[in-house]
Amino acid sequence: MGSLVKIRMGEGAEGLAEEKERALLERLGELRSVIVALSGGTDSAYLAWAAHRALGEKALSVTALSESYSDYDREQVEIFLKATGVCHEFVATHEMENPAYRANAADRCYYCKDELFNVLDEMAKERGFAAVAYGVNADDTSDFRPGHRAAAEHSVLTPLLEADLHKEEIRFLAKRAGLPCWDRPASACLSSRLPYGTEVTPERLSLVERGEAALRGLGFKQFRVRLHDKLARVEIAQDELPRALESAMAGSIAQALRAAGFAYVALDLEGYRQGSLNETLAKRAGTS
Repeated sequence: MGSLVKIRMGEGAEGLAEEKERALLERLGELRSVIVALSGGTDSAYLAWAAHRALGEKALSVTALSESYSDYDREQVEIFLKATGVCHEFVATHEMENPAYRANAADRCYYCKDELFNVLDEMAKERGFAAVAYGVNADDTSDFRPGHRAAAEHSVLTPLLEADLHKEEIRFLAKRAGLPCWDRPASACLSSRLPYGTEVTPERLSLVERGEAALRGLGFKQFRVRLHDKLARVEIAQDELPRALESAMAGSIAQALRAAGFAYVALDLEGYRQGSLNETLAKRAGTS
């Protein structure tokens, strides 16, 4: 199965994206040094590559490991590192020790990013790095992302946003740079699979991780396993949904997810959509 990601660049858009990249590299080159938060997604990987190109060893990319970060995501980071040779380290974060994070309210992401930037700030201070940056892009500001507030409070730089780089432009530039993750589907931490108000626990995160590994093993590319008590609500991208609905495959999905530890399996007929659990927030706001 080929990539599900399509780049839709209009006439003249490639040249504009290249101009933005030149501005990005120039801006990064003005920094004395920088730590880049690298999750392994396309945006943060492209920023890590750009910082390495502009600053060499004065740019350090850092990936945070915790219970909410899957083994698959770590594997993707390691593939990126082998392909690019950027300077990199793994560090541990401990957001699970914060009751406010485990409570999983709508601002959960704030506490995660606050912990991450606390760790990176301390690393920058100890090692003499001038700044910390992360990969928010020009499309992200329209979504509900409490983590942006944490970044602002920590004065984290947003080079992709400052360069007005949008997701499709970043994918185009990442592909041109030869980055293996240029077409990686949107990803997020495992905690994002739990409905707001469901406590985040290592056991629940592990269950979700096993479920998503099972779907990956069946050949699906873009999906989410949303945990609702003992039920797995499976979201699969629209262009992969017909395959999932085939009788034999539906049976394989159910069998695989039950083997992973779920009691019940449901296929969401609306398919995958980013941030679907935020839909309940909009409904609450509309009735308040």
